[in-house]
Amino acid sequence: MLLISSPRFEEHVSPPGHPERMERAHVFNAAAARWLERGGRSTAPRPATREELERVHAAAYLDELEGTAGRAVQLDADTYTSPESVEIAALAAGAAVQAALHALDGGEPAFALVRPPGHHAESDRAMGFCLYNNVAVAAAAARARGVERVAVVDIDVHHGNGTQWMFYTDPSVLYVSTHQFPFYPGTGAADEVGRGAGAGFTVNVPLEAGATDADYAL
Repeated sequence: MLLISSPRFEEHVSPPGHPERMERAHVFNAAAARWLERGGRSTAPRPATREELERVHAAAYLDELEGTAGRAVQLDADTYTSPESVEIAALAAGAAVQAALHALDGGEPAFALVRPPGHHAESDRAMGFCLYNNVAVAAAAARARGVERVAVVDIDVHHGNGTQWMFYTDPSVLYVSTHQFPFYPGTGAADEVGRGAGAGFTVNVPLEAGATDADYAL
């Protein structure tokens, strides 16, 4: 397996006490170092291109986000940028693309260990600590490479609203999510199954708080 990560993910800085903070990158760095010590391979990420980002994000939103470069900006109630955040977020999305294309081209799994996260970011807005929707950018890159069908499996405690809505009418991308419900961001009910040609290609498995392995086995 190829690991894709970088110490540069420390450069996305949130306000003091924010849940999505620099310490996460410290954990990433320690994990990457241990991976290398055990003989694993890693590579540095490259930034996602504008073309890659525009496959899932509105151009006006990308312009707005790029306009925050060099500044600290509050984008919504809990999503912030610091001076380097736009550049670092592009690296996160680019790493996801690298991982997908590496697996496609070389037949070897890859793991993108990145921040800021992505699955709450919608086509036209940041949300829930997320700037670019990393996994959606990667899924779209795989489709652009010629892959007929892509599956995104999301196991975060929060539902990935952004990823769901980006592919809600698209039968080429299967989105499966297990998540606590009801919980932030309020989406992810079992009856959210896709629309139009995409009906049946969104699968939400809402779980109660405190769900165990036995619940997942069902």
